[in-house]
Amino acid sequence: MVDVLRLYARVRRNPANVRFTQIVRLAEEVGFVEVRVSGSHHIFRHRDYRGVLVNLQNQGGEAKPYQVRQLVALVEEYGLLKER
Repeated sequence: MVDVLRLYARVRRNPANVRFTQIVRLAEEVGFVEVRVSGSHHIFRHRDYRGVLVNLQNQGGEAKPYQVRQLVALVEEYGLLKER
């Protein structure tokens, strides 16, 4: 849990230069499950909120900053870290 909170705080502060594997780990830790991959697009759906989707792309080993910001916004909007 501490590692997830630390990772979340870091990506919230600076959404650039985030490794793709780290953002996938964060998404999975807050309840997202990968439902499909289409090319470089990895689509995740939240297990409790079926209509909540997030698209993450691996661009040279890093996540796209705007997608990191979208994930952070969803975590805040739905209080996904508080549910843990």
